[in-house]
Amino acid sequence: MGDLIVGWAMRIAEAELSAALPRRWAHTRGVAERANEVGPALGENTGLLIAAATLHDIGYAPRLAVTGFHPLDGARFLRDKHGADERLTRLVANHSFALLEAEERGLRDVLASEFPLLEEPLLVDALVYCDMTTTPDGGRTSARERIAEIISRYGTDSVVGRFIRRAAPQIFSSVQRIEAVLATQPR
Repeated sequence: MGDLIVGWAMRIAEAELSAALPRRWAHTRGVAERANEVGPALGENTGLLIAAATLHDIGYAPRLAVTGFHPLDGARFLRDKHGADERLTRLVANHSFALLEAEERGLRDVLASEFPLLEEPLLVDALVYCDMTTTPDGGRTSARERIAEIISRYGTDSVVGRFIRRAAPQIFSSVQRIEAVLATQPR
């Protein structure tokens, strides 16, 4: 997978997000940068991680928003319009514990049946880490600060607020596992 999929992902994400949603595009670029840093710890899955990081929020693009649930809309777009790799679409569909948000939206069965969770824990954790340690503007942050920012932006009792509070313990665990892996990597 490697450089070809990463270049393809960057072109798609830029085309869909840069003009329509510049702040989301900044976040996307920051998440991709984090993935580039984490990638070497994943070996042969580095390209897949970077591509998923680059495409994880593609479903926010206004022209792609069919259900209003960006992980599902993005994964469907990648599968249906681009014939994207199944592992990639499953990562995009399930990034950052999206199944919990799907449940809040009444879409759990739809998401789970179309895009089953990928059974590659390190890869899934790495994408969570990249997303949840990146600000909306693409800067670095802690997972705790990121979750607090999401709650303040959407509101505690919103669908996203309820989801992110439920997902927080799992997010923190994913981030801790990746930080532990990164601590063992040569500098």
